[in-house]
Amino acid sequence: MPGVGAAAPVQSVPGLYSAQAPGGGAVLLFETSDFVHIPAYSGVPVNLLVALTPTGEFMAASVLAHEEPILVVGITDRDLRAFVNQFVGKHASDAIRVGAHDREGYVGIDGLSGATITAMVITRTVTRAAEQVLAAYAAAAPGSDVPTGAAEPSAVEPRAAEPAEPEWHWSWQQHRVQVAVLVVALFVLLLVLFLQDWLVQHKRFFQRFRIAWLAFTVVYIGWICHAQLSVVNLLGFARNLAGGFSWESLLLDPVIFLLWAFVALSILLWGRGVYCGWLCPFGAAQELLSKASRALGFAGWQFPHAVHERLWAIKYLILLAIFGLALDSMANAARLAEVEPFKTVFVMQFARPPAYVLYALLLLVLTVFNSKFYCKYLCPLGAALSFVTRFKVFDWLRRRVECGHPCQTCANECQIGAIRPTGEIIDNECHYCLDCQVTYWDEHRCPPLVRKRKKRFQGRLPEDAVIATDASAGRTES
Repeated sequence: MPGVGAAAPVQSVPGLYSAQAPGGGAVLLFETSDFVHIPAYSGVPVNLLVALTPTGEFMAASVLAHEEPILVVGITDRDLRAFVNQFVGKHASDAIRVGAHDREGYVGIDGLSGATITAMVITRTVTRAAEQVLAAYAAAAPGSDVPTGAAEPSAVEPRAAEPAEPEWHWSWQQHRVQVAVLVVALFVLLLVLFLQDWLVQHKRFFQRFRIAWLAFTVVYIGWICHAQLSVVNLLGFARNLAGGFSWESLLLDPVIFLLWAFVALSILLWGRGVYCGWLCPFGAAQELLSKASRALGFAGWQFPHAVHERLWAIKYLILLAIFGLALDSMANAARLAEVEPFKTVFVMQFARPPAYVLYALLLLVLTVFNSKFYCKYLCPLGAALSFVTRFKVFDWLRRRVECGHPCQTCANECQIGAIRPTGEIIDNECHYCLDCQVTYWDEHRCPPLVRKRKKRFQGRLPEDAVIATDASAGRTES
């Protein structure tokens, strides 16, 4: 802060320093990490240097250290400085909230585009630390360590009490419409999962519903809510657990919180495929592009199965590298996590340097030639979720004894390549799109059913004799 004199420690308040302010008077200086520890998006607190008058008015603020992914790669230093400079002139007792300009009783400040959670955490960090500093300063013995020109600590009176509303309450109120829409959507998805055997037998309806759902995932969850989950979320959660678990930091983004809660439930019941196939915006964008290209007659190409299986290892190696870097520095891990194009496509909406935009566009173009290329071979989030899939409870994807012996219809049609030539579904790779289940019940596509249908027409079987085998459950239906 220009013009401030030499700082001296306030002995009665560890971590607090006093100095002569420009033009006379006193200023209190402190680092927020000495007074509060609020985990940010990365799971690590943001540390700021704050200048405060003894009466509680903010004079300056500056970010000293952080490990926020969006601030490491995405938000410029100029944008960050402009954000924290909004505290200048406001009072520590003000109810300062991001975006609360029109709400009575609150003092609103502008957020950081694409970094709402980080902006909210910084705001809470600055205001809480200032409250603690002023309380400790006011409790100090009169006349002790008081900088020249300052009021006596015992004379410092708070102007007003901040409304006792947690930051996450405010966030949920702001996003109540988004929360309501998402809750309804997740309930519909649960119905789809429970009624899947009935839905897939209505092929045309299900295929239209599937396309509409994918469009909803891209537009609403991705572009409107910016709720694309990331491997960085998992790293931040792990840091949160290691550093002292806090629900408040998790609840700051209600849409992300609800999605992760649903993923935690669905992955234990059905595997990671429910998220990857139904709720991942980038995966949905790739699938829509792939479907469009196939509808236009472009067949695309796939790697031989042996090569395809070995390419799976790439995403696991990327995950291990990100995890290894995170043990030392979340900032370095965030840089490698840019292998995820999610921030470019949905958070920043392509408003990034050309290299990031070209990379994201390249992945989208690749899916036209090789369906969901990124998901199959590069996605570290999918790799992380696949570990938990091994413990899923339900196995509702039906197979026949003929699958793989000799029938290869579903294996050839699977856009993910998650069906082995021997007929088994590979749970760790399956995206639960249910295409194979549509074929399973289709008398015009499933070869065993085609043969049985022809025999019925030829009068070799009674009209109601349809035989289906559920190999996964080890039973035969007749």
